[in-house]
This record gives sequence, structure tokens and C-alpha cells, in this order.
Amino acid sequence: MSDKKTIVMFSGDLDKVMAGLIIANGAAAMGSEVTMFFTFWGINVLRKAKKIKVKKDFMEKMFGWMMPRGAEKLGLSKMNFGGMGALMMKDIMKKKNVNTLPELIESAQMMGVKMIVCTMSMDVMGIKEAELIDGLEFAGVASYLGEAEESNVNLFI
Repeated sequence: MSDKKTIVMFSGDLDKVMAGLIIANGAAAMGSEVTMFFTFWGINVLRKAKKIKVKKDFMEKMFGWMMPRGAEKLGLSKMNFGGMGALMMKDIMKKKNVNTLPELIESAQMMGVKMIVCTMSMDVMGIKEAELIDGLEFAGVASYLGEAEESNVNLFI
């Protein structure tokens, strides 16, 4: 049996992205080969915090303006209350010594978790490679499906 894990990161909610990254880090720490496929709202966690100047049409600019820019800007899936819930969650996490999303991303990359960004979703949402953090791969769904076929665990978050 294969010891590969794949995770589709569709959600852009703080709590869901955190769960996906904790699972990815845990699996990598246990010696599994892990691939995360970031699509649609999940791509937002990989955006750089600073605005990057890139050429965009009107709709792409609107998407960029409406979506959170990076791991520190994500809201909760429940009880977000205009961002107050996310702030409370981050405060509790800090007090309990839980790693932040940027720390979980860095840890996953250091352990060799493959992070693939869906190019079709990037096109639809007007996200450019220059706007995303370093260390990512860019591919379509066929690439993810190839990884998933060899995997013994496939998660959709």
C-alpha cells in the first residue's frame, strides 16, 4: 500500500486551512509523501501579504480586492463576526502555543509537502504567480488526480 496522502484545499477559512495544514504536517512528520492541491478560495492562504503590482483587467482587480491577502487575513468558517472571531481564535492559539498558519506553511514546505496551485482557479480568480509565496508548483487538476491515484488517503477540505 502506498504511503502518500493528498489534500484538496478548497476552503479559504482559517479553521479549515489550519486543519488541512496540521494534517499535512502530521503526515509528513510520520514519513508520508504529502501533496496539497490549492484551488479556488484555498489559494488565498498562499497569497503574499503585500500587494504586488501585476497587470490585471477590471474583474481580476475586483477579485483581488475582495479576497483576503494571505494566511493572516483569513476569517473563521463559523462565528467570524466580521473578523472578531478570527482575532479571538488567533489569541487563544498564541496562548496555547499553537503554530500560526504562516508557521504551518513554512513547516510543511520544510518537510517536503508538495503544494500545487490550480492554474485554472488562478485564471478564473485573476491571481498571478507573482502574488503567491515562494516554493509552490503550478498545475491543473490532472496533476492532482495523478497524485491522488497513487495515494492511500485523499481529503477534501
